[in-house]
Amino acid sequence: MKVSIVTATYNSSKTVRDTIESVLSQTYKDYEYIIIDGVSKDNTLEIVREYEPKFEGRMKIFSEKDKGIYDAMNKGFHRATGDVLMLINSDDLFARPDALELVVKEFEKHPEVDGVYANLYYVSQNNIDNIVRVWKTGVQQPMKRGWLPAHPTFYVKRECYEKYGYFNLTYPLAADFELMLRFVEKHHIKLHYLPEYLVKMRLGGATSKNIQNIYRQDVETIRAFKENNLPGGSIMYLFWRYLPKIKQFFRKSE
Repeated sequence: MKVSIVTATYNSSKTVRDTIESVLSQTYKDYEYIIIDGVSKDNTLEIVREYEPKFEGRMKIFSEKDKGIYDAMNKGFHRATGDVLMLINSDDLFARPDALELVVKEFEKHPEVDGVYANLYYVSQNNIDNIVRVWKTGVQQPMKRGWLPAHPTFYVKRECYEKYGYFNLTYPLAADFELMLRFVEKHHIKLHYLPEYLVKMRLGGATSKNIQNIYRQDVETIRAFKENNLPGGSIMYLFWRYLPKIKQFFRKSE
Protein backbone atom coordinates (compact mmCIF):
# COMPACT_ATOMS: atom_id res chain seq x y z
CA MET A 1 0.00 0.00 0.00
CA LYS A 2 1.51 3.29 -1.13
CA VAL A 3 1.08 6.38 1.06
CA SER A 4 1.23 9.99 -0.16
CA ILE A 5 2.37 12.51 2.44
CA VAL A 6 1.85 16.21 1.70
CA THR A 7 3.50 19.14 3.47
CA ALA A 8 2.53 22.72 2.58
CA THR A 9 5.29 25.22 3.33
CA TYR A 10 5.60 28.99 3.36
CA ASN A 11 8.47 30.67 5.20
CA SER A 12 8.73 27.54 7.33
CA SER A 13 12.50 27.49 7.86
CA LYS A 14 12.27 27.49 11.65
CA THR A 15 10.28 24.26 11.88
CA VAL A 16 10.32 22.35 8.58
CA ARG A 17 13.55 20.50 9.37
CA ASP A 18 11.84 18.69 12.27
CA THR A 19 8.94 17.82 9.97
CA ILE A 20 11.12 16.42 7.21
CA GLU A 21 13.30 14.43 9.59
CA SER A 22 10.22 12.84 11.16
CA VAL A 23 9.15 11.65 7.69
CA LEU A 24 12.64 10.48 6.81
CA SER A 25 12.82 8.43 10.01
CA GLN A 26 9.71 6.39 9.23
CA THR A 27 10.20 2.62 9.21
CA TYR A 28 7.59 2.18 6.45
CA LYS A 29 9.15 3.18 3.13
CA ASP A 30 6.43 2.74 0.49
CA TYR A 31 5.54 6.41 0.34
CA GLU A 32 5.99 9.56 -1.69
CA TYR A 33 6.63 12.87 0.05
CA ILE A 34 5.20 15.92 -1.72
CA ILE A 35 6.32 19.42 -0.69
CA ILE A 36 4.09 22.25 -1.89
CA ASP A 37 5.83 25.56 -1.26
CA GLY A 38 4.11 28.92 -1.66
CA VAL A 39 7.25 30.67 -2.98
CA SER A 40 8.86 31.14 0.41
CA LYS A 41 10.96 34.24 0.96
CA ASP A 42 13.22 32.65 3.57
CA ASN A 43 15.49 29.60 3.16
CA THR A 44 12.71 27.00 3.38
CA LEU A 45 13.42 25.66 -0.10
CA GLU A 46 17.14 25.41 0.62
CA ILE A 47 16.40 23.23 3.64
CA VAL A 48 13.94 21.08 1.69
CA ARG A 49 16.34 20.54 -1.21
CA GLU A 50 19.11 19.65 1.23
CA TYR A 51 17.07 16.59 2.21
CA GLU A 52 15.92 15.57 -1.28
CA PRO A 53 18.80 13.10 -1.98
CA LYS A 54 18.13 11.32 1.33
CA PHE A 55 14.65 10.34 0.17
CA GLU A 56 16.08 8.44 -2.81
CA GLY A 57 13.48 9.65 -5.32
CA ARG A 58 10.51 9.64 -2.94
CA MET A 59 10.46 13.44 -2.44
CA LYS A 60 8.74 15.73 -4.95
CA ILE A 61 9.14 19.50 -4.59
CA PHE A 62 6.91 22.19 -6.11
CA SER A 63 7.15 25.92 -5.47
CA GLU A 64 4.45 28.17 -6.88
CA LYS A 65 2.00 30.81 -5.74
CA ASP A 66 -1.16 29.58 -4.07
CA LYS A 67 -4.31 30.93 -2.47
CA GLY A 68 -3.41 29.81 1.04
CA ILE A 69 -2.65 26.61 2.91
CA TYR A 70 -5.79 24.72 1.86
CA ASP A 71 -5.13 25.51 -1.80
CA ALA A 72 -1.58 24.21 -1.33
CA MET A 73 -2.93 21.02 0.27
CA ASN A 74 -5.32 20.54 -2.64
CA LYS A 75 -2.43 20.90 -5.07
CA GLY A 76 -0.52 18.25 -3.19
CA PHE A 77 -3.44 15.84 -3.13
CA HIS A 78 -4.11 16.35 -6.84
CA ARG A 79 -0.50 15.38 -7.55
CA ALA A 80 -0.57 12.38 -5.21
CA THR A 81 -0.44 8.84 -6.56
CA GLY A 82 -0.68 6.88 -3.30
CA ASP A 83 -3.55 4.72 -2.08
CA VAL A 84 -3.83 6.73 1.16
CA LEU A 85 -3.40 10.51 1.48
CA MET A 86 -2.11 12.22 4.60
CA LEU A 87 -0.88 15.65 5.64
CA ILE A 88 1.95 16.63 7.94
CA ASN A 89 2.05 20.39 8.45
CA SER A 90 5.35 22.22 8.21
CA ASP A 91 5.32 23.01 11.94
CA ASP A 92 4.20 19.51 13.00
CA LEU A 93 5.98 16.15 13.01
CA PHE A 94 5.32 12.47 13.38
CA ALA A 95 5.51 11.50 17.05
CA ARG A 96 7.08 8.10 16.40
CA PRO A 97 9.07 6.42 13.62
CA ASP A 98 6.51 3.65 13.13
CA ALA A 99 3.54 6.01 12.61
CA LEU A 100 3.12 5.16 8.91
CA GLU A 101 3.62 1.48 9.60
CA LEU A 102 0.87 1.47 12.22
CA VAL A 103 -1.57 3.27 9.90
CA VAL A 104 -0.90 0.93 6.97
CA LYS A 105 -1.34 -2.12 9.20
CA GLU A 106 -4.79 -0.84 10.23
CA PHE A 107 -5.83 -0.41 6.60
CA GLU A 108 -4.58 -3.90 5.83
CA LYS A 109 -6.36 -5.43 8.83
CA HIS A 110 -9.59 -3.56 7.98
CA PRO A 111 -9.75 -3.37 4.15
CA GLU A 112 -13.39 -2.27 4.29
CA VAL A 113 -12.57 1.10 5.91
CA ASP A 114 -12.06 4.34 4.01
CA GLY A 115 -10.03 6.13 6.65
CA VAL A 116 -8.03 5.76 9.83
CA TYR A 117 -7.71 8.42 12.53
CA ALA A 118 -5.63 8.57 15.70
CA ASN A 119 -4.55 10.84 18.58
CA LEU A 120 -2.08 13.70 18.74
CA TYR A 121 0.06 15.65 21.18
CA TYR A 122 0.05 19.44 21.39
CA VAL A 123 3.60 20.61 22.08
CA SER A 124 5.32 23.94 22.75
CA GLN A 125 6.48 26.04 19.82
CA ASN A 126 10.09 25.96 20.95
CA ASN A 127 10.22 22.55 22.65
CA ILE A 128 8.71 19.60 20.80
CA ASP A 129 9.31 17.39 23.82
CA ASN A 130 7.10 19.53 26.06
CA ILE A 131 3.57 18.11 25.80
CA VAL A 132 1.10 20.88 26.66
CA ARG A 133 -2.06 18.86 26.14
CA VAL A 134 -3.31 15.84 24.23
CA TRP A 135 -6.09 15.16 21.77
CA LYS A 136 -7.47 11.70 22.49
CA THR A 137 -10.10 11.37 19.78
CA GLY A 138 -11.83 8.21 20.97
CA VAL A 139 -14.39 6.11 19.15
CA GLN A 140 -16.58 7.75 16.55
CA GLN A 141 -19.58 9.79 17.70
CA PRO A 142 -21.86 12.31 15.97
CA MET A 143 -19.91 15.42 15.01
CA LYS A 144 -22.83 17.63 15.94
CA ARG A 145 -22.13 16.64 19.56
CA GLY A 146 -18.56 17.92 19.42
CA TRP A 147 -16.68 14.77 18.41
CA LEU A 148 -14.01 15.51 15.82
CA PRO A 149 -11.06 13.55 14.45
CA ALA A 150 -7.70 15.28 14.87
CA HIS A 151 -7.21 16.46 11.30
CA PRO A 152 -3.41 15.90 11.22
CA THR A 153 -4.20 12.23 11.96
CA PHE A 154 -7.04 11.92 9.44
CA TYR A 155 -5.73 9.40 6.89
CA VAL A 156 -8.14 8.68 4.03
CA LYS A 157 -8.01 6.72 0.78
CA ARG A 158 -7.39 8.81 -2.32
CA GLU A 159 -10.57 7.49 -3.94
CA CYS A 160 -12.66 9.30 -1.30
CA TYR A 161 -11.17 12.65 -2.27
CA GLU A 162 -11.72 11.87 -5.94
CA LYS A 163 -15.35 10.99 -5.22
CA TYR A 164 -16.35 13.55 -2.58
CA GLY A 165 -14.05 16.49 -3.29
CA TYR A 166 -11.13 18.32 -1.74
CA PHE A 167 -10.78 21.33 0.58
CA ASN A 168 -13.42 24.01 -0.01
CA LEU A 169 -11.49 27.28 -0.32
CA THR A 170 -14.49 29.37 0.72
CA TYR A 171 -13.66 28.26 4.28
CA PRO A 172 -10.33 30.05 4.91
CA LEU A 173 -10.08 28.90 8.55
CA ALA A 174 -12.28 25.79 8.74
CA ALA A 175 -11.80 23.97 5.42
CA ASP A 176 -10.38 20.97 7.29
CA PHE A 177 -13.49 20.84 9.51
CA GLU A 178 -15.82 21.20 6.52
CA LEU A 179 -14.04 18.43 4.63
CA MET A 180 -14.22 16.00 7.57
CA LEU A 181 -17.86 16.89 8.18
CA ARG A 182 -18.66 16.30 4.50
CA PHE A 183 -16.80 12.99 4.39
CA VAL A 184 -17.97 11.61 7.73
CA GLU A 185 -21.52 12.89 8.21
CA LYS A 186 -22.74 13.59 4.69
CA HIS A 187 -21.12 10.73 2.78
CA HIS A 188 -20.66 8.36 5.72
CA ILE A 189 -17.18 7.12 4.90
CA LYS A 190 -16.13 4.19 7.10
CA LEU A 191 -13.56 5.14 9.73
CA HIS A 192 -11.39 3.11 12.06
CA TYR A 193 -9.88 4.46 15.28
CA LEU A 194 -6.21 3.78 15.99
CA PRO A 195 -5.70 4.60 19.71
CA GLU A 196 -2.10 5.75 19.37
CA TYR A 197 -0.45 9.19 19.45
CA LEU A 198 1.02 9.64 15.99
CA VAL A 199 1.57 13.39 15.56
CA LYS A 200 3.09 16.24 17.53
CA MET A 201 1.40 19.54 16.72
CA ARG A 202 2.96 22.85 17.71
CA LEU A 203 0.59 25.27 19.40
CA GLY A 204 -0.01 28.63 17.76
CA GLY A 205 -1.73 27.97 14.42
CA ALA A 206 -3.50 30.63 12.37
CA THR A 207 -6.91 29.96 13.88
CA SER A 208 -5.81 30.36 17.49
CA LYS A 209 -3.73 33.51 17.02
CA ASN A 210 -6.47 35.93 18.03
CA ILE A 211 -10.08 36.17 19.16
CA GLN A 212 -11.20 37.41 15.75
CA ASN A 213 -9.92 34.28 14.01
CA ILE A 214 -11.51 32.02 16.63
CA TYR A 215 -14.83 33.77 16.07
CA ARG A 216 -14.49 33.53 12.28
CA GLN A 217 -13.74 29.83 12.52
CA ASP A 218 -16.79 29.29 14.73
CA VAL A 219 -18.95 31.02 12.14
CA GLU A 220 -17.48 28.84 9.41
CA THR A 221 -18.11 25.60 11.32
CA ILE A 222 -21.78 26.44 11.83
CA ARG A 223 -22.03 27.40 8.17
CA ALA A 224 -20.49 24.03 7.20
CA PHE A 225 -23.40 22.14 8.80
CA LYS A 226 -25.94 24.30 6.98
CA GLU A 227 -24.29 24.16 3.56
CA ASN A 228 -24.02 20.37 3.78
CA ASN A 229 -27.67 20.12 4.89
CA LEU A 230 -26.74 18.51 8.18
CA PRO A 231 -28.26 18.99 11.66
CA GLY A 232 -26.08 20.83 14.14
CA GLY A 233 -25.72 24.24 12.52
CA SER A 234 -26.72 26.31 15.54
CA ILE A 235 -25.02 28.26 18.30
CA MET A 236 -25.50 25.25 20.59
CA TYR A 237 -22.92 23.39 18.56
CA LEU A 238 -20.20 25.67 19.93
CA PHE A 239 -20.84 24.31 23.45
CA TRP A 240 -20.31 20.76 22.23
CA ARG A 241 -17.32 21.88 20.14
CA TYR A 242 -15.36 23.39 23.02
CA LEU A 243 -16.22 20.85 25.71
CA PRO A 244 -13.72 18.25 24.41
CA LYS A 245 -11.05 20.95 24.06
CA ILE A 246 -11.39 21.82 27.75
CA LYS A 247 -11.02 18.16 28.68
CA GLN A 248 -7.77 17.95 26.71
CA PHE A 249 -5.95 20.04 29.29
CA PHE A 250 -6.55 17.38 31.92
CA ARG A 251 -4.91 14.61 29.86
CA LYS A 252 -1.35 15.86 29.71
CA SER A 253 -0.06 12.94 31.69
CA GLU A 254 -1.40 10.29 29.24
